[in-house]
Amino acid sequence: MEIRITKKLLRNYKKYKREIPYLEAELQQMREGDAGIGSSTIFDYRSGYPQPQSVVGFDWPLYECRCQTLERRKEQVKEVEAWINAIPEGQVRCVFRMRYIDGMSWVRIAEKTGYGGSPDYARICIRDAYLKKADIR
Repeated sequence: MEIRITKKLLRNYKKYKREIPYLEAELQQMREGDAGIGSSTIFDYRSGYPQPQSVVGFDWPLYECRCQTLERRKEQVKEVEAWINAIPEGQVRCVFRMRYIDGMSWVRIAEKTGYGGSPDYARICIRDAYLKKADIR
């Protein structure tokens, strides 16, 4: 599955990175504890009319859904990091790394890159210009 880099994916990168340990813990809890046990109600027609009966078992659809979500999140995080590391211009790569991987604010990035007098410079003239040049929406 090919992942396309978008502004939304970049914006959600930190959220996805934080979500991975929670998904892993939830899957482990489902495998080892009672969190994976689910119940469902079916109708038993043996007597000629429907009688509700409870069926208890492991919730495989939920487990598989969580596994797919975990794999998708890991792949998205890996793609964003690889994309940032592949940016050829050093200053642009540094700004993207500071913002998305390190989680710095635009004010802090401007100070680090020498544009402390204009905190919007790094965002508008470096990041936004590169996203426009790379046709990322």
